[in-house]
Amino acid sequence: MGQKVHPGGLRVGVIHDWKSNWMVSKKEFAGALLEDIKIRQHILGKLAHAGLSDILIRKDKQRITVDIYTARPGIVIGKSGVEVDALRKEIHAMTQKNVHININEIKRPELDAKLVAQSIAEQLQNRVSFRRAMKRSLASAIRSGAAGVKVQCSGRLGGSEMSRSEQYSEGRVPLHTIRADIDYGFTEARTPTGRIGVKVWINKGEIMPAGYGGIPGGGKETRLGDQDTARRRGGVTEGLGASRESARGRSQDREGLGPVRRGKPGQRGAARPGARGRGPRADAPAADVPAVEPETPPVETPVETQPVEPTEEKS
Repeated sequence: MGQKVHPGGLRVGVIHDWKSNWMVSKKEFAGALLEDIKIRQHILGKLAHAGLSDILIRKDKQRITVDIYTARPGIVIGKSGVEVDALRKEIHAMTQKNVHININEIKRPELDAKLVAQSIAEQLQNRVSFRRAMKRSLASAIRSGAAGVKVQCSGRLGGSEMSRSEQYSEGRVPLHTIRADIDYGFTEARTPTGRIGVKVWINKGEIMPAGYGGIPGGGKETRLGDQDTARRRGGVTEGLGASRESARGRSQDREGLGPVRRGKPGQRGAARPGARGRGPRADAPAADVPAVEPETPPVETPVETQPVEPTEEKS
């Protein structure tokens, strides 16, 4: 599966909830959906400078509750709540329902993907180097406690004629791990040379199901990613990684005749040109054969001979 699925939509119903909660009949569904779209567009257009991160909508028959998450609640509320009252009246005129608005402050904007993307887009519009803006946001998110961050910018970066994409990442951003809390944000920077898209992924850790207490016995959970890291660092591997590691040192078999062994020239047991057989290998274990002493030829003792005296002939 490619990286074309929205990380938030992939996790809806598992660790994330819907951003619009209401129940209507099939005939009223289209009107309720258009109503949500108009409310969001109106709020984003009016409070674009207030650092909005998310807008949640809950609807009943006669009441609409809007939760606004922002990094600058003072701008949204206004002096003595003037801005909120004006916004409430405008939404009431659009929907003809009672409107209740909740303003929620984001304590750590460095860990919000939407706000980080907006910050990078503002820097690009102010002619800041895109590499500097991306690396600065990456470092601030990691410093704030994020498990992993990935930032990507696409378009005519630096005013170049050919558009391209560049991305920087640090830490782990497991997009296919459903229990990983991945926050995703996208925005566009309107530059004189064209629009530049900014995407940000922030991993805020893993959300375990209720009642999860880890492995029985208090053991450590071993993931395939951790096994690969341990194998690259020379550690002990288990399971699938161990079987792959053990198979790497094997040579190919010759149709059931065993692995091919090739010796280097000059070594004992190496194949020599013109040799009809193959001698014993240097690493072959010695056979348990009793040692036989070579037979020594018998030594003949020399026989002493006495000189014979000449005899006189008789006439």
